[in-house]
Amino acid sequence: LELLAEGADVVDVGGESTRPGAQPVSAEEELRRVVPVVEALAAHARVSVDARTREVARAAVAAGATLLNDVSASLWPVAAELGVGWVAVHMQGEPGTMQAAPHYDDVVVEVCAFLAERAELARAAGVEEIWVDPGIGFGKALGHNLDLLAHLDRVVALGWPVLVGTSRKATLGRLLADSDGVAEPVPPDDRLAGSIASEVWAMHRGAAMVRAHDVRAAVQASRVVAA
Repeated sequence: LELLAEGADVVDVGGESTRPGAQPVSAEEELRRVVPVVEALAAHARVSVDARTREVARAAVAAGATLLNDVSASLWPVAAELGVGWVAVHMQGEPGTMQAAPHYDDVVVEVCAFLAERAELARAAGVEEIWVDPGIGFGKALGHNLDLLAHLDRVVALGWPVLVGTSRKATLGRLLADSDGVAEPVPPDDRLAGSIASEVWAMHRGAAMVRAHDVRAAVQASRVVAA
């Protein structure tokens, strides 16, 4: 509710962390965490659910979610069946190991090809609202993330609305440490400047939505960009 008061258009609810190194939780536990929150929020806002399994996605939609934020990029059949929106997120590997040794020959080409393929599958299946997300930090080293942000216009050129999530991510912690001249990454709760800078960049390059922790600052930045 605080996020909504600060100007969020969509509230994303997840019961299983997908940050680097995170371990999976059981479907039962994920449902216990997610469903009551979606039910409580659905009357107040548009709710998306951050889920990778059909069971959790179905239960969240039944509770009132209308957007599947899908880091597995595999739930388009559920979105088509239930008539909800779907976000295809690119992720190399699984959350628990995805940052161990990410490798690409050309990260921009490979991510764009993957997202285009998944979006076309979803469109053919009948999904009417399709988003693509290059998956900053999901199986990508610092250089990969920067390449994707630098060439975000190529993701936008695929033709689907683009969602970008950079807020408080490890890439920013390392960049901010470099700017401060320190060795240790800046902790997540001190990454506001990097979060806003990367979100403004993404908006300027054509992103239609950003996922943010610091909503008020991101909304204010978006209004400046729009002006």
